[in-house]
Amino acid sequence: MNKYEAMYIIKPTVEAEARTAVIEKFSQIISANGGNVETVEELGMRKLAYEINYIGEGFYVLVNFTADAALPAELERNFRINENIMRYIVIKKEA
Repeated sequence: MNKYEAMYIIKPTVEAEARTAVIEKFSQIISANGGNVETVEELGMRKLAYEINYIGEGFYVLVNFTADAALPAELERNFRINENIMRYIVIKKEA
């Protein structure tokens, strides 16, 4: 099991309840594929360094988890197909 860190930005137009559902969905994807979610930090609404599709801010979420090597690819696939995610990154942490 490797340690990973995922950060993603949710569009600011997403309502609070829907935002919570998106965060929960990605935590469930990690758990369903044999991973273990350690922490989920909602960093809140922040200004972006540059606009993405004319949007200047987004809701940042940081997730620390442990999983097998195949899980990050599945997680990134789900980030790509979700229209509420603006940007994402998954990083493998040093052991």
